[in-house]
Amino acid sequence: MDNKETNIIEKERAKMWQIAFFSLNNTSTNLFLAMMGYVSYYANGVAGLGVVLISFIITGMRIFDGVTDPIIGYFIDKTNGRFGKFRPYIFLGYLFMSISSLVLFFTTDLVPRGIRPIYFIVVYSIYIIGYTFQTAVVKSGQSVITTDVNQRPFITFFDSTFIMLAHGVVAFYVSVYLIGKYKSFTSKALFSEFVITVVIVSGICSILAMIGIWEKDRAKYFRLSQDKKVRIHFKDYFTILKHNKPIRMLVIAAASNKFAQMVYGNAVVPVMLFGILMKNYPLAGLIGVIVGFPNLGIIYLGINFAKKHGQKNALIFSTILAIFFQTIFMLLMLFTDLTKVSLTHINVITVVFLLVFMLLNGVKSISNNIVVPMIADCTDYEYTISGFFVPGIMGALFSFVDKTFSALATGFVGLCLSFIGFKEVFPQVEDALTPQLKGMTVFFYCIIPMIGWLITLFIMRYYKLDKKTMQGLYRERPNKENS
Repeated sequence: MDNKETNIIEKERAKMWQIAFFSLNNTSTNLFLAMMGYVSYYANGVAGLGVVLISFIITGMRIFDGVTDPIIGYFIDKTNGRFGKFRPYIFLGYLFMSISSLVLFFTTDLVPRGIRPIYFIVVYSIYIIGYTFQTAVVKSGQSVITTDVNQRPFITFFDSTFIMLAHGVVAFYVSVYLIGKYKSFTSKALFSEFVITVVIVSGICSILAMIGIWEKDRAKYFRLSQDKKVRIHFKDYFTILKHNKPIRMLVIAAASNKFAQMVYGNAVVPVMLFGILMKNYPLAGLIGVIVGFPNLGIIYLGINFAKKHGQKNALIFSTILAIFFQTIFMLLMLFTDLTKVSLTHINVITVVFLLVFMLLNGVKSISNNIVVPMIADCTDYEYTISGFFVPGIMGALFSFVDKTFSALATGFVGLCLSFIGFKEVFPQVEDALTPQLKGMTVFFYCIIPMIGWLITLFIMRYYKLDKKTMQGLYRERPNKENS
């Protein structure tokens, strides 16, 4: 646009319940993501696919997930119908994920063995398309919810809170209830009950998310020019990447974080840590409940820090703290007997373990989730320099790199496990601890995350959208109350 003034963004605020409800869209996708973290156990223990084979299939599917993002982002930016820009993709995403997940877990083991890998890939691909629909809205819809830099950190607060709750409840549900009821990950009934539960709870979250964005999902919030329609094409992806340095820096930092998160969050790693190293797998679920409320306090402090000092500084500070607490946790794993951690017989090692685990997971929640509203900052920055309001493309660019790099995590875990003898089956909770298993557990849970966080700290030196820069992008809407 020629008139730079038209590229100043009018400040819009949201009601807090709208931000909270919309954040449940991310919760919905994370419930499916948490469930699909166990799909390797189903594919291996029930459907009979080998460890390396299923690891590389899932890696390929994650890459496919990344490839679909630019396509879906493109269509989101083109969408402006009677049902809005974002709600149709929430609905369709949930529908695709639900149907494909039910089909996957109920039928894959029933098809002839020779075509099971192909069948698994086809059904999982449909799940990926649905997952992309809904996650694309996570990263683009926030641009219309609020443009207040002091309010955007609350997106991180609700995202972190709900995601922590989702993954904590799933971990508890699996490690305490499902394993207690079905005894092993080789039980098909375990996965059947699992998928039905996730489909129901995620459906409730998706409905609330659509309610949350309903008021803001209208053309008046899409920054459309009255005399000129902004036309965006696939070639503009490359143009935006070329001149928008903040989004380039953000996707690199987030990709390194996500790779680490997908490694230590892989379903097999808690089995190795809590089930084999600590010989107390139910603790994996119980500990999430125990540290949940203290974690909320840590997240709240982090959000207040972000409001005062900006989201960039909050990411840097939380990442530094994550490295510090992860180092202490690694020393505990290497030089103490974690089998003595007990919730029935409280001792010093239990107190230290719970304290470090709580602090570590609190700051990880901030560093992992604050990058999402930072995409909205990059979207607003793009609008001020080019006149393009393209939240779909900005979210898609982020997701494409993020998912492509994080896709390597599943294959990486499977390949590393094959080097220590787990080529046909994944480690199980009843396996004996060996030096190789202990070393690999420390590598997955501690070393890889710290490498990812160090990369993030380096990249953030070149990300210029601090709080002062962002405040210069907005102006108050005249004759409109901003409360």
